[in-house]
Amino acid sequence: MKPNNEYNSGAARMTDANGRVGAHAADIDAGLRAYMLRVYNFMCLGLGLTGVVAFTASTNPSLMQAIYGTPLQWVVMLAPLGIVILLSAKIQSMKATTAQAVFWLFAGLMGLSLSYIFLAYTGESVTRVFFITAGTFAGMSLYGYTTKRDLTGFRSFLMMGLIGIILASLVNMFLQSSAMQFVISVVGVLVFVGLTAYDTQKIKAMYSAADVSEVGEKKAIMGALTLYLDFINLFIMMLHLFGNRE
Repeated sequence: MKPNNEYNSGAARMTDANGRVGAHAADIDAGLRAYMLRVYNFMCLGLGLTGVVAFTASTNPSLMQAIYGTPLQWVVMLAPLGIVILLSAKIQSMKATTAQAVFWLFAGLMGLSLSYIFLAYTGESVTRVFFITAGTFAGMSLYGYTTKRDLTGFRSFLMMGLIGIILASLVNMFLQSSAMQFVISVVGVLVFVGLTAYDTQKIKAMYSAADVSEVGEKKAIMGALTLYLDFINLFIMMLHLFGNRE
């Protein structure tokens, strides 16, 4: 029998096409891993900077008195929020290097605003709660990265919970109710655990192999900022629940 050249050439084309598809998928997987690694690296470095600034500031009584004994405390507390709003609104028009510098500035100011933690809670409990938070965050972020389930449906519930936490916290600034603070903290842990998984999945979905390096870098910075905020808020809520006060 003569070989079927048409069949053989068709099979060769299919094999070649499958090979190209497989190679393309492998390239996407490698690019996605590199992108997510940049996100986590930025986030971890930001947390490290925040921790160093917070601890250093807490060991300087004159600095703490200058911040928390004057109206400057409101500047220190509100400045990080202003930077988040600025970065979210203007990052598309920023250079990646500028966005990165703004992110480091934000992390440093967050360190100043959180320096009171080392005075209000024992160092042992701060360390313990940090590692509990890190383990919880890592597990939920891994779930958000690997799950095939679409978590978008949880967004509305998480947003409602977040708004409720903010409003209840504002009210409790005047009531100073320990029972309300306990409820806020419990709900807060649940909300930020959920947001960690949801945001990780969303950040993963933002990746595009077609992005130029500048765009990819800015996406990584915004992803790091999102996960940084999830981690910090989860840590604060857990500290309220499990931290030992001085």
